[in-house]
Amino acid sequence: MKFVIKLGGAGLENPATLEAAVAAIVELARDGHQVAVVHGGGAALTRTLTQLGKQSEFVAGLRITDAETRDAALMVLAGRLNKELVAALGKHGQAAVGMSGGDGLVFRARKKRTAPDLGFVGEIASADPRWLHAVWQMNAVPVISSLALGYDGQYYNINADEMAAACAASCRADVLVFLTDVPGVRGADGEIMRWLTLKQIPELTRTAVVSGGMLPKLSACREALMAGVQRVRILPAGAAAQLPDLCSTRNAEGTEVMVA
Repeated sequence: MKFVIKLGGAGLENPATLEAAVAAIVELARDGHQVAVVHGGGAALTRTLTQLGKQSEFVAGLRITDAETRDAALMVLAGRLNKELVAALGKHGQAAVGMSGGDGLVFRARKKRTAPDLGFVGEIASADPRWLHAVWQMNAVPVISSLALGYDGQYYNINADEMAAACAASCRADVLVFLTDVPGVRGADGEIMRWLTLKQIPELTRTAVVSGGMLPKLSACREALMAGVQRVRILPAGAAAQLPDLCSTRNAEGTEVMVA
């Protein structure tokens, strides 16, 4: 099976949680599954920007990205965090290849048109999964940072949830999992929704039951499901150890997002 795992939030910030996620990814790969990891790193980027004297601003969960912020994202996401994840997998003896969306032109971006203008924030315009398949043929794990190259030659900051959905769609993944720092999607009663259908999402958004960073995540879930990805799960990073058994056990953690 093909798994795309989006790693962000607590999965990157907490060493114990990261170790559990990496161990689960390695187990999946050794069981013969093709696994791609897409990562964000918003907290680390925010800290770096603060050190540079820049304040971070967000609109609907998306970071306003001027040229200096974009360059910092290249340094933090495609640089340090990407290579740290490659090293963490390597520590377990699992070969991994770190890349951004610009490497091999795997993912091409176009500027996201919004009001207000978000700057160098993009959306995926096209994808070429041949490089992912080449990495898998070498029994390695592609580790992809959430940046892509535009047709104008500029790098664009891509929301990591959107990047993960585009990755899953392009390689025809069977399973897409968002490892996140929240326990799942909460309903109007505050309880975690174990199952969520696409037709329920507009009402949750309209009534602001979901907001902020959950908005692009649920949009990404929709894009993946509509592109044919069979299973989409929002899973708390602390439950990463469940990944190898995800398709054979009941939904005990997080939220399963379904077409209907």
